[in-house]
Amino acid sequence: MHTITVKNIPPEIYRKLKQSAKENRRSINSEIIMCIERSTCSQRVDTTSFLKRIEQLQKGLALPSVVEAGWEKARDEGRS
Repeated sequence: MHTITVKNIPPEIYRKLKQSAKENRRSINSEIIMCIERSTCSQRVDTTSFLKRIEQLQKGLALPSVVEAGWEKARDEGRS
């Protein structure tokens, strides 16, 4: 395994790391490794492709398209 030393961590970031580690029942070191893993292993989503895929799935399920007016109507009906 490799070792990295991080210097000059701003107090606010350190406080947040410490709190997050406590909430997740991890050491600060383990929390930092999780943060690095999330940032380096996550994949960016191409929004255009994602929306096209949603449209394809929606057509395949024969669901009606929801437009803003539909959202407003559903919201208003839920307030009755």
